[in-house]
Amino acid sequence: MATFTPIKNQKQTKGALLGTMLYAINKKKTTYEGQILVSGFNCRAYTSYLEMMTTKQQYRKTDKQQFFQFVQSFPEDTDLTPQEVHQIGLEFAARQFLDYEVLVATHCDTDNLHNHLLVNSVSFKTGKKLHQNHDDLVQHRRINDEICLAHGQPVLESYHKGQKKKRALAGEYRAAERGESWKFTLIKAIEDALLYSLDRESFIQNMEYEGYKVQWSDSRKYITYTCPNGMKCRDNKLHDETYLKENLERLFAYRAQHGFIPLTPEPPEGWLGQLEQAGHFTEKLLSLGKNLENAGDVPPPLAPPTWTDSKQRQRETLKKLAQGHKLQSKQEQEYVPYLR
Repeated sequence: MATFTPIKNQKQTKGALLGTMLYAINKKKTTYEGQILVSGFNCRAYTSYLEMMTTKQQYRKTDKQQFFQFVQSFPEDTDLTPQEVHQIGLEFAARQFLDYEVLVATHCDTDNLHNHLLVNSVSFKTGKKLHQNHDDLVQHRRINDEICLAHGQPVLESYHKGQKKKRALAGEYRAAERGESWKFTLIKAIEDALLYSLDRESFIQNMEYEGYKVQWSDSRKYITYTCPNGMKCRDNKLHDETYLKENLERLFAYRAQHGFIPLTPEPPEGWLGQLEQAGHFTEKLLSLGKNLENAGDVPPPLAPPTWTDSKQRQRETLKKLAQGHKLQSKQEQEYVPYLR
C-alpha cells in the first residue's frame, strides 16, 4: 500500500525552500540505472526554485508560507519500478495541484521507493495562496489511492459499519503504515542523514527533510524521533549503540576537528569506527609510555655528542674553507689529515 504523508517544515523561508529542493534532487538519491528521476510539473526541474520565486514576486506574495512538502511512500515488496513510481508522483501533481508549480523527485537509495513533492504556495496562474487542512489531506489520500489502484497497487480499504461507509481515520491510516520494519526504516534515514551532516543542526534538518521530527536537547539524556507514521522512538531503542546521543556528539566533534566533507567516501569501518580506532591508538600510546616509565631496566637517554678542542677547530676550519677564507699556516697543518 502506498502511503501519502504531509511533511511539516517548520522553517518557511526562501532558504528553507532552496535547501529542501537541493536535498530532494540529490543525484545520489534520485539516480537509477543512469537516469535521474527528477521532474517539474508546470516548471522545469532544475530552475524550479527561480520559477517559484518569480511567481511569488509577480503576485507580491513572498512572505509567510513558502511551500508544501508531501511524501508518497511505497512498500519494500512493491513490484513497481522507480520510473513507474516517479510517474505516479507526476500524475498526482497533475490531479491535485493543477495550477501550481511542483517539483517531483523519486528517491531510490532506500529500501522503500518514495516520491518527494514540493509544491509552491502561490499559483502561477491565479496568484492564489495554497492552503491545506485535514479535509485536503483526506482528499489527497483518496486520489493517491485511485492512482495506485490504476497501477495495480493495493490500497487501504475503507472502514465499513453496516450500510454506512466511512473513510479511514488518520489513526487507522497510520496504523496501516506500521510494521516490524519501521525502526529499520528510521535507522536507514538516520544513516542517510549522517552522510550529509556536519553537525547536530544539519542532522536535524536533514531528518526533517525526510519527514522525521527530532527532539535533541542538552537537558535530555536521549534523542527522541517522531516518524512520519506517528511512531516515536528513543535512540536507545534502535538496537545499535552507534545512534546514541553521546556517540553522535562524539561523531560531530570528530568531524568538526578533521574537516568532514559531505558525500566523501566513508572509511571501511565507518566514521565512528575510525573514531574508536583513533581513541584506542591513543590509549595504547599512553599505556606504552606509562609502562616504560615504570620499568626499572630502562636505559638512560643518550647524551648528545661532545667534541674535543682539536675536532672543533677542524670543523671550524672546514667551514671557513667552504666560505672562501684563506687558511693560515697553523690551520693548514690541522687540515692536512683531511687531505690524505
